[in-house]
Amino acid sequence: MNRGFYTIMAAQFFSSLADNALIFVAIGLLTAMKAPASLTPLLKLSFVLFYVLLAAFVGAFADSMPKGRVMFIANLIKVFGCCLIFFGVHPLIACAVVGFGAAVYSPAKYGILTELLPPEKLVAANGWIEGLTVMSIILGTVMGGALVSVHGNAWLMSLDVPYIDTGIDTPTKAQLAVLIGVYALAAGFNLRIPDTGARYEHQERNPARLIADFADCSSTLWKDKLGQISLAVTTLFWGAGATLQFIVLKWAERSLHMPLDKATSLIGVVAIGVAVGAALAAKMIPLKKSLTVIPLGILMGLVVMGMTLVYSLTIAVPLLLLIGLLSGFFVVPMNALLQHRGHVLMSAGHSIAVQNFNENLSILTMLALYAIMITLNLDLNVIIVLFGMSLASIMWLIGRRHAANQREHDSLALIGEHKH
Repeated sequence: MNRGFYTIMAAQFFSSLADNALIFVAIGLLTAMKAPASLTPLLKLSFVLFYVLLAAFVGAFADSMPKGRVMFIANLIKVFGCCLIFFGVHPLIACAVVGFGAAVYSPAKYGILTELLPPEKLVAANGWIEGLTVMSIILGTVMGGALVSVHGNAWLMSLDVPYIDTGIDTPTKAQLAVLIGVYALAAGFNLRIPDTGARYEHQERNPARLIADFADCSSTLWKDKLGQISLAVTTLFWGAGATLQFIVLKWAERSLHMPLDKATSLIGVVAIGVAVGAALAAKMIPLKKSLTVIPLGILMGLVVMGMTLVYSLTIAVPLLLLIGLLSGFFVVPMNALLQHRGHVLMSAGHSIAVQNFNENLSILTMLALYAIMITLNLDLNVIIVLFGMSLASIMWLIGRRHAANQREHDSLALIGEHKH
């Protein structure tokens, strides 16, 4: 990998680190405001919602200028979202603005990889991104927890800048100042990202035409023999991953008798497994072999159902590590293949916007289904079995679809072809 790639990775890591820490700071602020508990889940919803609502527009924006500049602008939007809280704006609105910045950031973050690297390096590049993203989730969780803790608040308030009145007179302002500093650091790396020289035709600005263009791009990817398989897998993975977080927390409480503050550590265990799986996939699976990992998705669904038999933490930890490892190993090659096909068939920014739309719509849908099952008071073991069976079954159907495509035409020969 060249130096520009590592600059992109540094920018991505620090931006994602601040995103994950911000959630905990916002939750702490809502608690201090004595806000209803029902508002807390809406913090995550505000992030996801903008990925769906802005999908038709952010791809065109990402392709309208060099990707490093787009990422810099997106980080400035995130800084602005944090600053809003200083002026008394409700945390939900502020987090929605940060979510807007994250939605703008994503197509540029992934799209620049296809401009900077040859197709054969995309799996390794995605392994880096997924590994660093998972690391930022883990460290962001630790950082957010430390910022809102009693000791963290006391330490932050003890800091002072000589001869300068910073106006930071509350723990919340101090926490936000730290996050703004991390976003600023990410923005500094954005300015160092090299211009790949990739230029796209004039981007449409009419909203109606942008939506029509986005629908066209979405249709193109879903009709492509390789694009439809990789898009189906990544869409399923992100929806399942978001739902699995809530299932693990509930399972830890019911089966392992762990309080919430300790149960969250099991999410970190899954994340570590994902990072290891992503790293192994980056080393072992070339782009040409990316579709060979589909059976691992079926196996992951079956392993998830094994959670119903576990009541001991000593067994739960390796089981969750295995689930994370399988998911990381099969999603990284699929992600790389999807990026490659999107780059070949259309522009990088547009293809990532289509991917974001489908994946985040999947998150919203699966979380809604989970909420309905909880509302119906279904037994948790029944929910886990239904979840695992659905995951395995859909992955099996995707595998069957790929086999049917191969019987019609050798779609694998398309891997590595140049942009149309």
